[in-house]
Amino acid sequence: MSLSETAAEHSRLHLLPQTNQLKGLMTIIRDIKTPRGDFVFYSDRVIRLLIEEGLNYLPVVDKEVTTPMGVPFHGVAFEGRICGVSIMRAGESMEQGLRDVCTSVRIGKVLIQRDERTAQAKLYYSKLPKDISDRWVLLLDPMLATGGSAIKCIEALLEAGVREERILFVNLVSNIK
Repeated sequence: MSLSETAAEHSRLHLLPQTNQLKGLMTIIRDIKTPRGDFVFYSDRVIRLLIEEGLNYLPVVDKEVTTPMGVPFHGVAFEGRICGVSIMRAGESMEQGLRDVCTSVRIGKVLIQRDERTAQAKLYYSKLPKDISDRWVLLLDPMLATGGSAIKCIEALLEAGVREERILFVNLVSNIK
């Protein structure tokens, strides 16, 4: 089953629009011959697209403002506050993309590693904003393989009082098995 077919079956799974630009960027970052500098540059571009798209799923309220010309403009404003939580170390590569589009965003960190004895994901470190239960959380992790780290991190966020519907998992590459 393709990722598009999987997304069609799950209403809470959203893919970036599969444009030629995105396909070109993904081709560059997945190519074994891509130099490190190009990999970082083009990965950052895709991460920025992911963050921008993730923000589209946050709730908004109608808001009217007055333009410099004195004309009313009917727009929207985000409802509530956000924060990012990166799964160390790979998730930290997505933090700048979030900071680029959300000034003064708070970012928490969690360290999750596989326990060598049990082969289960284990939470080793967590530093989250004190008011995280009042925020929308963008959970940042570029690579999803088994899902163990993501599940463990979501469990930590739920224990910290974050409601499940306020967690947006932002991911670059996923294993669909």
